[in-house]
Amino acid sequence: MSKWNILITGIAGFIGFHIAKTLLNEYGCVNVIGIDNLNEYYDPEIKRGRLSVLGIEHKDTEYDYPTDSKVYNGLNFIKMDIGDLNSLDALFRQENFDVVIHLAAQAGVRYSRENPQLYIDSNITGFLNILECCKKNPPKHLLYASSSSVYGVNKKMPFVETDVADAPVSLYGATKKMNEAMADIYAYQNGIRISGLRFFTAYGEWSRPDMALFLFTKRILNGSAIELYNYGNMARDFTYVGDIAKGIVKLLPHMPAEISSHELYNIGFGQSVTLTRLVQELESTLGKKAKIELLPMQPGDVPVTHADTGKLYRTIGYKPETSISEGVKKFVDWYRWYYKQ
Repeated sequence: MSKWNILITGIAGFIGFHIAKTLLNEYGCVNVIGIDNLNEYYDPEIKRGRLSVLGIEHKDTEYDYPTDSKVYNGLNFIKMDIGDLNSLDALFRQENFDVVIHLAAQAGVRYSRENPQLYIDSNITGFLNILECCKKNPPKHLLYASSSSVYGVNKKMPFVETDVADAPVSLYGATKKMNEAMADIYAYQNGIRISGLRFFTAYGEWSRPDMALFLFTKRILNGSAIELYNYGNMARDFTYVGDIAKGIVKLLPHMPAEISSHELYNIGFGQSVTLTRLVQELESTLGKKAKIELLPMQPGDVPVTHADTGKLYRTIGYKPETSISEGVKKFVDWYRWYYKQ
């Protein structure tokens, strides 16, 4: 794998950054090319901070592939939008990637109610562009980000990849389910080996500011109230991002056995944690009590998520192992360092 040429889309994003860091740390001679459009859905300074950890000094100018791309410590970063098919096509033709890890997408369940077009443009059209480029220049393995949101309000616990998942309750979840259907078609028609990754509530250092752990930490420290929806009766399968990155890196050489095949994997810790427990862990770590405001369920939310991690373990012999207590401490340590609190 050390000689493989690997593309990571959304490399300045939360999960993309951690995957790149894991690859560069564990496989120093691997060639990683990362693309990102550095949009302003949330504070771009956090994205620039992630890139700086990877050794990239970002300039606020467009990179024209390939002449202006910069190489730092085995990583080639190009500012590029997956909506730009011409640039993406040129990149694929030039690099002939062995592995493509597609993570660039418009994130956020609730935000999809406010700006639905962004989700269609990025999550549907953008993914179509990636699939078209893989059709013309097939990699050994295409991995892409799906989501636990595809399960909707599935009442069977834990969620298993073979469960019926055709009724997501958010537009975000619907775009991810559409991605899975698109991947099925392109794998079958074009002989591409594809793996879809159903992420379960990633958290950890350098996370997005709109995520629950980030928001709760900020509000506890500044003394404002935490909003708990469904009157606090919510639970999530919180999965430490470092474990997610390790799992994906281990999965890279385990492409589906048959050509023209598409596999789906849950990537979760395998245990549901209530939001009240999460708040208690934060209170203990921060040494400060939280003010709590109980609110009704929000449209598009689901009450519980819980991953069955058996398929991933059977494939690569690995499952996430960082407990919620350990993960919260790692996040809080980073947050205090980053914001000097």
